[in-house]
Amino acid sequence: MDPDILQYNQKQEPGDRQICHGLAREIDANLAGGEGRLWHAHPVWFLDGNPIVGYSKQKPGIRLMFWSGADFDEPALNVLGKKFKDASIFYNDVSEMDKEDIRRWLSKAREIQWDYKNLVKRKGRLEKLSETK
Repeated sequence: MDPDILQYNQKQEPGDRQICHGLAREIDANLAGGEGRLWHAHPVWFLDGNPIVGYSKQKPGIRLMFWSGADFDEPALNVLGKKFKDASIFYNDVSEMDKEDIRRWLSKAREIQWDYKNLVKRKGRLEKLSETK
């Protein structure tokens, strides 16, 4: 695990720390080729420089966010972004985490991607990357 991500996780309250460690383990184990690092002060994993998945501490809990998650057709990812194609779920206890769901979402995250890497170059216009990576 990236040392900065480990440090981020360690700074969380005990219950949130468990959630963060569990998410980092699942993402590291199930997003082959993913590069995890802190980005805008939160753990984020990238594929070929494109942000795929990350998590952060927010008032409602630990938010697990998939940058292209709105296209996953997953009812549990019910916190949808207003401007982009992101979708999220909040966790308040490690027992709420369903590893099979997370693994399925990570698989979809590899297959379904919008090109966030070139968002600035395209002046805020998102383009879909090929659905089979």
